[in-house]
Amino acid sequence: QVQLVESGGGSVQAGGSLRLSCVMSPTYNKYFMAWFRQTPGKEREGVALMNADGTTRYADPVKGRFIISEDYSKYTLYLDMNNLQPEDTGMYYCAAELNRASMNPDDFGWWGHGTQVTVSL
Repeated sequence: QVQLVESGGGSVQAGGSLRLSCVMSPTYNKYFMAWFRQTPGKEREGVALMNADGTTRYADPVKGRFIISEDYSKYTLYLDMNNLQPEDTGMYYCAAELNRASMNPDDFGWWGHGTQVTVSL
């Protein structure tokens, strides 16, 4: 059983920054980890992926602005979000999967409860 707890969301003005954190229950396994976001009426979309080997991948809308990283000693995944824009508003979720995964939410078996990010003009 994997537990994920997100934090760090909040309200910022356009151009601002936030750092999201996702603390994972201690595990000896190396998981594929990702951040997703969702707004009402829309499907959950992948934002950033960290493969088990540490390589990363980003959705086009966030490339150059968001950075996914991890501190494995703290079982923590981060998402540094810079130059935030109103279209970045949404509930952000952390997800984990032991087997191979892409930025398709259907690939992931474990999810956190989310943290809200609101960006205003």
